[in-house]
Amino acid sequence: MVFPMEKELSTRMDLANRVFFRLYQCANMLHKTGTRAVESEGLTTQQWAVLGALSRPQAAEGMSVGDLARYLMVSRQNLSGLISRMERDGHIASAPDPRDRRSRLVTMTESGRKVWLVEAQPKIHGYYEEALDGFSVNDITHTLHYLLKLLDNMQRVDLAQGGGKEAD
Repeated sequence: MVFPMEKELSTRMDLANRVFFRLYQCANMLHKTGTRAVESEGLTTQQWAVLGALSRPQAAEGMSVGDLARYLMVSRQNLSGLISRMERDGHIASAPDPRDRRSRLVTMTESGRKVWLVEAQPKIHGYYEEALDGFSVNDITHTLHYLLKLLDNMQRVDLAQGGGKEAD
């Protein structure tokens, strides 16, 4: 005999498995198709995320590597190689933070700003239009709401697991 509560839990776990598997697939497709959208500018989705983070008004004076890693929710180790490649390509610069010489401040260069605003943004917006085809503004708003709710819960899980002290 199957009890209603057991059936509900089983259904919930089956649905959860499907949600998380679809998120995994979406993340992989974002990386693959998003990179294709901006590859002619020499960018990847990771570089797109860095330039996007640095393009915000709050980052006009730059961001420390640690703050950038926390904002992007990646490890400092993963970010350091990315920063090196982007510096080599002339998109960003890093220098000692005048307020804390132990910390490095990452800023977007003029070349990076041109690539971001003039070359990549139109292609990114076109990519968004294609990827969100069939979504109403209401659909997009609801999707964002649920993704933020999920992200908040996952950040709590991370803290409970001992993460979150710093982007490891």
